Amino acid sequence: MDDKTIKKSVYDFYDNIAKEDKKVSGNIEDLNKSLGYTKENLKDIPKESQLGLGCGNPSERGKPQLGETVADLGSGRGMDVFLASKLVGKNGLVIGIDSNYKMIEKSREIASKKGFINTEFRLGEIEYLPIADNFLDLLISNCVINLSTDKEQVYKEIYRVLKVGGRISISDIMLKKDLNEEIKKDPNLYGT
Repeated sequence: MDDKTIKKSVYDFYDNIAKEDKKVSGNIEDLNKSLGYTKENLKDIPKESQLGLGCGNPSERGKPQLGETVADLGSGRGMDVFLASKLVGKNGLVIGIDSNYKMIEKSREIASKKGFINTEFRLGEIEYLPIADNFLDLLISNCVINLSTDKEQVYKEIYRVLKVGGRISISDIMLKKDLNEEIKKDPNLYGT
């Protein structure tokens, strides 16, 4: 399967979620708690931004601080952006980056409706971040880098946008062994 097919499959998977306003079935709060979000975290995150698609809580380890500038790769509807925005306060800034315009629209709508004034949502790919050089104090990512077909380029971009002394906090999935060919060739499994 080539990179173009993989990218389209990932885009289509998340586009379908954005279009149909889908989220994980079952108790989303219990799922989020199992991923490392506390009860206090969850009260600060708008329910409509919680899709149940992550694999951890990158703010738990990254610890956004008051006044910092933070970016979230693959921000979806903004769950981790909204949590980080509470932690950086009114003098901080949290930028959500997503390649799906429908997700960006929904995030902006939630931010506006809920009064998150220290957030921005930008359309872009994680391999080519729409962020200036040496701009971020912290970069977070929740189960997104694994979807990239060019992880080396993603890390080059992370290095480019971080200030000297900047930090990263990534919650992601890694393989312990190679997948079989049947799974590798199924584009429908890449985004799930």
